[in-house]
Amino acid sequence: MSRQVDEPVIRASELGEYVYCARSWWLRRVQGVQSRNQASLRSGTAAHDRHGRGVATLQTQRRLATLLLAAALLVLLAAVLMALMGGAG
Repeated sequence: MSRQVDEPVIRASELGEYVYCARSWWLRRVQGVQSRNQASLRSGTAAHDRHGRGVATLQTQRRLATLLLAAALLVLLAAVLMALMGGAG
């Protein structure tokens, strides 16, 4: 199923904006009126970008920590098995 080019796309953030203030959404989306508060909007966008990068970094670090823990457990298991086999002979 293909989407027509002129079909509007409504993002989740727009739904949130509409729920918060339908008039504001209508003015921006339908009438094309820009907020007079552009500096604050840019600042908020930059803050969200920084937060997103921080979350992505933490997710990467968490995956790395999990892999390192798994590797350490494998090394420990190998050491225990070697000690048991060496002690039995």
